[in-house]
Amino acid sequence: MSEPSGQPGSASPAADLVLGPLLRYVDETSASVWVETREATTVTVTAGTSSWSARTFGVHGHHYALVECTGLEPGSVTPYTVTIDGNQVWPQSGGELALPAPAIATLKPGKPLRMAFGSCRTSVPHDEQGNRKHGVDALRAYALAMGGITQPYGDLPWPDLVLFLGDQVYADETSEEMKEFIESRRDVSEPPGEELKDYEEYAHLYKLAWQDEANRWLLSTLPSAMIFDDHDVRDDWNTSAEWRQDMDATEWWHDRIVAALSSYWVYQHIGNLSPEERAKDEIWQQVLAHDGPDELDLSDVLDSFAERVDKEPSSYRWSYARDITGSRLIVVDSRAARVLEEDQRSMLDDNEMAWLDGQMCGGVQHLFVGTSLPFLLPEGLQHLEAFSEALAGGAWGPRGSRLGEKLRTTGDLEHWGAFQDGFRKVAQMAIEVAQGRRGEAPRTVTFLSGDVHHSYVSQVKGLSSQGTILQAVCSPIRNPLPRPMRFATAALSYGIAGPLGALAERSAKVPDAPFRWRRVKGPWFDNNLATLEIKPDGLEMWWAKGTVRNGSHDRPQLSRVATVLVDQDGVTQSKSPSKSQSKSLSGRLRRRRRPAS
Repeated sequence: MSEPSGQPGSASPAADLVLGPLLRYVDETSASVWVETREATTVTVTAGTSSWSARTFGVHGHHYALVECTGLEPGSVTPYTVTIDGNQVWPQSGGELALPAPAIATLKPGKPLRMAFGSCRTSVPHDEQGNRKHGVDALRAYALAMGGITQPYGDLPWPDLVLFLGDQVYADETSEEMKEFIESRRDVSEPPGEELKDYEEYAHLYKLAWQDEANRWLLSTLPSAMIFDDHDVRDDWNTSAEWRQDMDATEWWHDRIVAALSSYWVYQHIGNLSPEERAKDEIWQQVLAHDGPDELDLSDVLDSFAERVDKEPSSYRWSYARDITGSRLIVVDSRAARVLEEDQRSMLDDNEMAWLDGQMCGGVQHLFVGTSLPFLLPEGLQHLEAFSEALAGGAWGPRGSRLGEKLRTTGDLEHWGAFQDGFRKVAQMAIEVAQGRRGEAPRTVTFLSGDVHHSYVSQVKGLSSQGTILQAVCSPIRNPLPRPMRFATAALSYGIAGPLGALAERSAKVPDAPFRWRRVKGPWFDNNLATLEIKPDGLEMWWAKGTVRNGSHDRPQLSRVATVLVDQDGVTQSKSPSKSQSKSLSGRLRRRRRPAS
């Protein structure tokens, strides 16, 4: 069966549906559908002849439901509807785009994984002004291609899911629409100014991020997995103990972090989990146990929870993992689980590291590790980050410590390289997996990341192993660096930082990294969304961007930016398409459709 086609069915005015539906966790026989509603109610999802319902729960005056659809046929593609109190609210009628009916596509046993991934997306209008300032939204271009709006992309192969690697919302760099909302409810001359303050503002920010018609349709029919990064909370979130002390000293940080984590649990985290994992979640258990006549109000519960897990990160895990058709996806929290004290700094606390250690095993075809921050930056920049940590830790005495702290906070030197203890432990795990010391070696151990507002692919070299260790970065989806900063970033990361970083690292007596790596593709700075696909002869990854043609700013065409092919010998082909290929992705791909049920 091919992708569902045709016009959305007729629906009553959807005033009762605030946001969604979002199709979240999907496996061979189940799917999770998330919605936000106007009032306390019961939400029903109907697919084929089956229906499933869930009551809403409340958080600070907002109402949510996550409907678990079970007993589905493996490899099936089934259009679905959402009703509230008997009234159909999705799909909606009257939109500007003739998009296909939303559908639940369960995983097909034995089908190799195909997954889109990327990070960093601002939510501004899709007009000439918005595109001039923020570039074309690669996610919207992808949605229009998948929906058949921009021909001939109706036959573009559907991913099994999309992985968002952080910064879906920007709490500290707000859009004009978000600023207007903030100004309508409080005085922005008082802290935190035009940044987000509380749950109500986060709820509005998510609405701006997910309400666009094309993207809303895509998220209703393409399963998604998510993890936060710094801008979901604030730039450089948890860089160091000193950074954290500065934030704690403000009058607004407590409310911000509580709202950030509680809203993240509602809007992003619970949909990441399988029904079995969700049933073990301490908050979700209260949702399942509630049987009173009134809607369950989780406001105080979530606020207390968020306050606790911020102070005691080891008390809750945001990371998660799942096996998909012979491959494993591990998504790692590289923000909230940090240990910041100088004498024990690590990207992951002991509990999180032990959990990851248990997940990093062979016996799968490909092992994918999603971490919002690149595990492998360009080598020279990684050296500089290690140097800044050693300096701040006292390698050059008290004055050097102050200089090191300034370097890492002002220069954003707070990636894996600036947390050497955690970096080395995870690097050793990757080596052991690739060498077959943790079960049969996978073909690749691939770190998937975003954050840095440019994309590239790197490969570990000189390592005797059966599997290839890679770093693939896709950033941004929509938030490009200004052109002068692109030049500066490329020059620093891939030029100056090389010899300077190595020299600085030696001067601070930082031990050598467990392995060396080289850039095999990049950097490129387009807004783009990447897709990886497992093939019989290896792994293919390609990056695509939106291109405005004939002044149609709201209907960008999808065009390929770069392609990387990986076989048993590593990266064998790394190329950008020719000009004619860039105009269309359809040549090789359009003959392939979503697998038949």
